Amino acid sequence: MPTNLSNLRAPKKANTGRKRVGRGMGSGMGKTSTRGHKGQRSRSGSRMMRAFEGGQMPLHRRMPKRGFTNIFRQEYNIVNLNTLAALGETEITRWRANNVERRRFHSSIRLLFWIPAGQTFSISAAPCCSL
Repeated sequence: MPTNLSNLRAPKKANTGRKRVGRGMGSGMGKTSTRGHKGQRSRSGSRMMRAFEGGQMPLHRRMPKRGFTNIFRQEYNIVNLNTLAALGETEITRWRANNVERRRFHSSIRLLFWIPAGQTFSISAAPCCSL
């Protein structure tokens, strides 16, 4: 049957209102207000665990754990060597002093030097400004 203006309809349940419970027997949701008779969930003020499945082992506990936390994890601060190469020796010591003051580099955090692909650099590392 071809669709035209004479047979257009809204999808099923598109026009149904929200469920109004406890509004008398005629509504079909009176008396127990769709909670059933007795039981923990029928009581007022009762709150159950979000994943409660009636005593069955909850899904989030049935699934195996994934991954782990590496206790030997090492944090790195990435330093682009091209930016360091552009600085002079005095600038490098000033740059390091500023970053240590700002607590960017902690003694337990190591520096990871990064060289962009396909680029070369030349830097003279003097003992006075060791990173």
